[in-house]
Amino acid sequence: MEIFRLPFAAMASQCEIVLAASDLASAQALAAAAMAEVARIEHKYSRYRSNSIVAQINQAAGQSAVNCDEETLALLQFADQLYQHSDGLFDLTSGVLRQVWDFRQPRLPDPSALADTLTLIGWQRVQRAGDSVYLPQAGMQLDFGGFGKEYAADRAADVLRQHGVQYGYINLAGDFRILGPRPNGTPWQIGIQDPRQRERIIASIPVLQGALTTSGDYERFFELDGRRYCHILDPRDGQPVQHWRSVTVLAPLAIVAGGVCTIAMLKQQLAIDFLDASGYSYLAIDQQGRAHQAVRHQPA
Repeated sequence: MEIFRLPFAAMASQCEIVLAASDLASAQALAAAAMAEVARIEHKYSRYRSNSIVAQINQAAGQSAVNCDEETLALLQFADQLYQHSDGLFDLTSGVLRQVWDFRQPRLPDPSALADTLTLIGWQRVQRAGDSVYLPQAGMQLDFGGFGKEYAADRAADVLRQHGVQYGYINLAGDFRILGPRPNGTPWQIGIQDPRQRERIIASIPVLQGALTTSGDYERFFELDGRRYCHILDPRDGQPVQHWRSVTVLAPLAIVAGGVCTIAMLKQQLAIDFLDASGYSYLAIDQQGRAHQAVRHQPA
C-alpha cells in the first residue's frame, strides 16, 4: 500500500486527508467520501448559512422553539457537558461576542456595547425540551465554532473507517483525527507549531490513533500597546484570555480533545490542575514560552 496526501479546503481553512491505499484513484474516492461528510457538517452547523440549523435557532431567538434532529440534540448535550465541566467557561452562547470584537484590526470594543452583548450570554438560560431548543431572548445566538471542526474530523474518520481505511489521518486546519498508524505499524509524527513562529515546530508527537488538537492565542488576534488580544474570550467579562500561548491535547476523539484544549485556555492559571485531572496527554506553552506537559497512555 502507498500513502497518499489529499489536500482540500473546508471551514475557511486548509485541510488534508492522508491515507494508505492501493492506488491514487482509490485514495481519491475514499477521501471524497470523507470530504463530503466534512462539507455536510459545515453546511448544517455554520452560523454563516441562513438555512443551517444553527441559523434557524438563532433567527427564532425570543420568538419560538426550533425542533432538532438527533445529531443536533447530541451536540447540544455535549455542549452542556462542556459547560458543566468548565464551570460555565465553555458557553455555546458566547459566540455573540464576535459582534463587538473584530480581530482584523487593533481596536478594543466599546465598553457599553460589550456590556450589552454580555447580557445575551448564558447557556443556562437556553431552554431544551424534548427535541426542541429555544433561545429566550432576542439577539441570543448559538455558535458551534467551539467544536464544529473537531466534530467534522471525527465524522470524517468514521466515514473512512466504514470504507475500510485502517491507516491514515484527517487534518482540519491543525486538528487531527488519526485512524491508525502507518501501514508498517509506526506512529505518525504530528508537528506542533510554535505559537510565536509560524514556520517553526516546537514538538513532534508520535500518534498511533486518537486525536490531537490545539487551541492558542495565535490563530486570530491583534496587538495593541504591547498586549496581545486573542479570539478566545471569557464569557463572564468578554475579555480575551492571557495566560497561555497554546494548549495541545491528545484524546480518543477530536471533539473531546478540542473541548479540553479550549477549556484549558479559558481556565488560564488553573489550567494545569484541570489538564492533570482530565487524564489526557497535553503540552501547554505559557506566555514566557515555557512548556508544561504530561504523557499518558495512547488512546485506545
